[in-house]
Amino acid sequence: MSNKMTLLGAAAAFVMAPAALAERGADGEVKIIYWQAPSIMNPYLSGGTKELEAASLVIEPLARYDQDGNMVPWLAESVPTVENGGVNAELTQVTWKLKPGLLWSDGSPVTSEDVKFSWEYCTAEGGGCAQSEKYNDVTSVDIPDDLTVIVNFGASKPFPYGPFVGAQAPIIQKAQFAECMGPKAPECTEANFNPIGTGPFVVDEFRPNDVITLSANDNYRDPAKPAFASVTFKGGGDATAAGRSVLETGEFDYAWNLQLAPDVLANMEAAGKGKVVSGFGTFVERIMINLTDPDPALGARRGTADHPHPFLTDVAVRQALSMAIDRALLVEIGYGDAGRPTCNVLPAPAIYASTANDGCLVQDIAGANALLDSAGWVDSNGNGVRDKDGVELSILYQTSTNAVRQDFQALIKQWWAEIGVETELRNIDASVFFGSDPGSPDTFQKFFADVEMYANNFDGTDPESYMANWECIQAPRPETQWQGNNMPRYCSQEYDALVAEMATTGDINERARLAKAMNDKLMQEYIIIPLVDRGRVSAHANSLGGVILNTWDSEIWNAADWHRVE
Repeated sequence: MSNKMTLLGAAAAFVMAPAALAERGADGEVKIIYWQAPSIMNPYLSGGTKELEAASLVIEPLARYDQDGNMVPWLAESVPTVENGGVNAELTQVTWKLKPGLLWSDGSPVTSEDVKFSWEYCTAEGGGCAQSEKYNDVTSVDIPDDLTVIVNFGASKPFPYGPFVGAQAPIIQKAQFAECMGPKAPECTEANFNPIGTGPFVVDEFRPNDVITLSANDNYRDPAKPAFASVTFKGGGDATAAGRSVLETGEFDYAWNLQLAPDVLANMEAAGKGKVVSGFGTFVERIMINLTDPDPALGARRGTADHPHPFLTDVAVRQALSMAIDRALLVEIGYGDAGRPTCNVLPAPAIYASTANDGCLVQDIAGANALLDSAGWVDSNGNGVRDKDGVELSILYQTSTNAVRQDFQALIKQWWAEIGVETELRNIDASVFFGSDPGSPDTFQKFFADVEMYANNFDGTDPESYMANWECIQAPRPETQWQGNNMPRYCSQEYDALVAEMATTGDINERARLAKAMNDKLMQEYIIIPLVDRGRVSAHANSLGGVILNTWDSEIWNAADWHRVE
């Protein structure tokens, strides 16, 4: 039990005490720009970071993670642990206590019914929940009174903090979403665009893939916050324009995810209107391999396990694609000191970082060619493209529209040409690519291409839920409205068993061993081709105070504490 207690103790309550602000709304308007525009304000219907972070201004979890990765109480009075009696000795039950007096932005009380409903909503039959892995192993949620929530697990859970913790698993109002269960969830436009929340701001107007206007929540629990009366949350454009709008022109106060070359950022910052902020977490730029066939001729079942990919099911092809890439050069041209080459999809915290895959740090074009030769992929007709049994190695490679990503695409296309792989490049507006529209063919969940590139990370410092992303059940498909985080459609009973074992393992060193084993299985089967361990890079105006960049939760987690400074 001592090892299990140690893990739980690491999540003990931590109370922040920011400087008190004089008067709610006294500082007027704050202007935020995300060049990837949010398309929805419901994190349960989108795995996109842009949606998670925009929604975090409005809806909140019971607990979240601070800038150092510590778990801190939010809507809950404290973080339950074995030591404080909030987690039972068997580690099968966790009891949360809501702070008394919490109100929704419409003035109605927040109760345990809302918390229980949030679980029911995400796990409703026939629905597609982008965050379903957060509720793995939950068998029931009891609510003995209005402020008490008891989460019951079907197994011993040394880390019971998946449900209701972090920006990816917030509490939504039962009254607003009660008629939006299961297959009806995507149809509830008003609720999905304008959620009633407990956060510092409320949505006044939501224009998908464009602008969100918000105002201070009159029922926010701290009467002195937020300092800003309104928020303009602008989406769209590109990273260059977003950076300039804060660092050079001063038109905006905060710009997110400045995926720009280091020299470009330095020149912008020299204008003197703002500062660049950055920090490393678990954000990895990667290429996802599609193990299914995206051919449009397959109709409604394209991109599903019904139709295996014609050549990416060959591990030799996947390995050769990885071997051909010069990750150090990608870092140099794309990120400089804000990037590090990586061979892992799980690069941090340090205890979870594997060294078993470091061979990918050295580009090996000759080795990749030899591997494809030995696997029988040859250029039989002299057109420069390898083939086998009438199938050519011709790849559609998609990503979001962004200067750095297009530079990466161009280089990788060149390297793949050197090993006899033909590549067609496609870039899609980021607001659409990372959107959640189940009717769109261009989302990263639909993955109607052979490979796709993007970056992702997870809330907090424990990777249990994150590594569960690649369970068989997490594959997006029509039955889940194309929600799910297993973009490659990978399915391995051995992998699923590792996920299940980690869920019931308490010893921190054993958890690290299991997490590394899952990472290594994905890497050594070349299901994911990691490229760059990216630092989060954003910028804020010199006149915006209170900003604390957070790489372990929503980046704008403490917007309630932002204020204007001279």
